Amino acid sequence: MTQYSPTGFRLMPPAVKNLLIINALLFLGTEITKAKFDFDLTQYLGLYYPESQYFNPYQLFTHLFMHGSLMHIFSNMFALWMFGAAIENVWGTKRFLFFYVFTGLGAASLHLLVSWYRINELHTVITTYQNSPSPQSFTKLVIDYFPEYKPAVAQFIQQWTIHPNDPHFFAETNEFVKNQLEMRINVPTIGASGAVFGILLAFGMLFPNTMIYIYFLFPLKAKYFVILYGLFELYSGYNNQPGDNIAHFAHLGGMFFGFILIKYWQKRQFRS
Repeated sequence: MTQYSPTGFRLMPPAVKNLLIINALLFLGTEITKAKFDFDLTQYLGLYYPESQYFNPYQLFTHLFMHGSLMHIFSNMFALWMFGAAIENVWGTKRFLFFYVFTGLGAASLHLLVSWYRINELHTVITTYQNSPSPQSFTKLVIDYFPEYKPAVAQFIQQWTIHPNDPHFFAETNEFVKNQLEMRINVPTIGASGAVFGILLAFGMLFPNTMIYIYFLFPLKAKYFVILYGLFELYSGYNNQPGDNIAHFAHLGGMFFGFILIKYWQKRQFRS
């Protein structure tokens, strides 16, 4: 049984090193321009839903280098170094970098696909509500799609129930649902997590029996760690809890496209 525990910067191959530098520079640049010039790079380099006025195709690539907080970039870059260094040493820089970008783009594609499904569903239920507004239908809409607002609108719904024919209440709710839809369309996705999850998947496939120490204490084989982490992401993405701003299906997309690419390479290698 092997144990993988990278130490020091001697295990810092070129692609991993340069990715760490680029991510760090963009994070610092974003923080500085936001503080000094009130200019947010995220609005231009983060990935927006295609229906958003802020969307640009290049964001499919640039969002991989943007991060929202110190903990966000630290966790992604630490995982990139910890797992990516070993993989780049095995594959070489060119193949590793191609894999990283490929899984990052694949992660973004799956994330946008899931976003399209959810936003399209929200479009439909909002239209249904607007065609037949009532305190009861608005209550159901809030419970099903905006449960975090249920306490805040409880008194409003109670007042509307008392005055069901007052058009003011429908106007208020119509503005509310439009704002909620617009907010979901105009929230950017940022981070290298999709590509990093592809790297994690690759590590589990290349070094399946290597021990990973969770929280530096609990040993678990890489293959089991990857499977459990993938199941957790699937569960979290399916539940879609209010206030959860993590793109779980982007993580799954990175793992899925990484698996497909590795299997493709293995098949070609076997044939040759």
